[in-house]
Amino acid sequence: MRTWILSLLVLLAGCAHVGPDPGATSRVAALLNDAAFAPPATPISTDKLFALSPEMRSHLDSPSFRTFLREHGQASGLVRALYDRRELALDYDAAYTGTAAETYAARKGNCLSLVIMTAAFARELGMNVRYQDVQVEDTWTRDRALYFVSKHVNLSLAPGGPRGPEDMAEMLTVDFVRLPPNASTRVRVLDETGIVARYMNNRAAEELAQGRHAEAYWWARGALLKKPYFGAALNTLAVVYQRSGQPLLAEQAYRAALEHEPDSLVVMQNLAPLLAANGKPEEAQALLQRVARLYPAPPYHYFKQGMEAYQAGNFALARTQFAREVARAPYNDEFHFWLGVANLQLGDMKTAQKQLALARDTSVRLDMRERYAAKLAHLRGVAAETRAY
Repeated sequence: MRTWILSLLVLLAGCAHVGPDPGATSRVAALLNDAAFAPPATPISTDKLFALSPEMRSHLDSPSFRTFLREHGQASGLVRALYDRRELALDYDAAYTGTAAETYAARKGNCLSLVIMTAAFARELGMNVRYQDVQVEDTWTRDRALYFVSKHVNLSLAPGGPRGPEDMAEMLTVDFVRLPPNASTRVRVLDETGIVARYMNNRAAEELAQGRHAEAYWWARGALLKKPYFGAALNTLAVVYQRSGQPLLAEQAYRAALEHEPDSLVVMQNLAPLLAANGKPEEAQALLQRVARLYPAPPYHYFKQGMEAYQAGNFALARTQFAREVARAPYNDEFHFWLGVANLQLGDMKTAQKQLALARDTSVRLDMRERYAAKLAHLRGVAAETRAY
C-alpha cells in the first residue's frame, strides 16, 4: 500500500476561458522563482505541438486515407481513418501527454494527446476545429504520493469554409472515452491557447510524478505565461514549490489559485496542511472546516476507510467501503482492484475475478491494464486448479 498523502494533488487538463487582463502577467511573474531551478534539459516549447511529421503527411496522402474521406465525408472520414482498428489502431493511455507527432508515432495517447493529433490532421485538411471542455464530474486517480484530478476535453470537426452559429449543430464531435448520458450538451468552448496551456500543465504534472521538479516548474511556468488565470497551473506550481522545499512560495501560489476558484477542493486540501506547517494553525483549521462543510465525503474517502479496515484484517468492512467508492466512481481501476482483493480474501473467487476484469477494462494506463490482465490470468489459473481438485 502506497503512502496516503492527500496534501499533494495536481489538476490535469483544467482550463477556464477568461478575457485578457494587462495586470495578470505581472501578478503571475511575482509568483515565479526561476533562480531556484536548474534550466530545463530540453527547451520548453509548444511551437511544434500541432506539427505533422513526414510519416503523418505520408499517411494523409495514402490511398486508404483518401478513400475514407471520399466515402464518408471530411469529418467522419478523418475519424474513421484515424481510429478504425484496421488503420492506425490507436490505444488510450493516460500516462503521457504527447505532441501530435509523438502521439502518432506511439499509436497511443490520453484524451488531450488524441485531441491534439486529430486537430493537427483536421487543420491540414482545411477543416474547422472547435475545442470543448466537457462539464462532467472530475476523475481522481493517484500515482504514489500524488493525486491527479482530471477534467475532460474533446473536439468537434466540420468541413472548411465560413460557418455561422446555425452550422455548429452539424459539427461532428469526436470523443475518446465513455461519457455519462447528455454530457455532450454540457460543454464550454476553448480557444487554442487554452489547449496549449492544458498541454503544458499536463507535462508539468507528468514531470512532477517522476520527481523531476525543475522540469515540472518550467512547464507550469509556461502554462501560466500562456494563461495567467489558469487555476490548475497555479495549483501545479504550488505543488512544485512545496515538494522542492519552498513552502512560502507554495502558499502564495495556492492562495492565488484559491482566489480564482474559491471552492476548489483540490486547492483547499493542499493549502490547509501547508498553512499549519507555515505556522498558521487557526487559518488551517478554518479551511479544513470549510472543506468538511462543502465536501463531507470527498473522493477516496470510503477507499481510505476500506484500506484501514483491510489492513486491520476486517475484510468484510473493507469490501463494503470499497464497494461504496466503486458505486460513485465506477471508472476508477484502483477501486475495482481492491474490491476484488477484498472479495478474494473472503473466498468469493467469482466476484474477485469480475472486479479484476473491471479494473483491467477501466484503467486509462496501458501498463496497468497489462498488470491487471496478468493478475487476472493468475487468478483464473488458481480457480481452474481448485475446480480440478
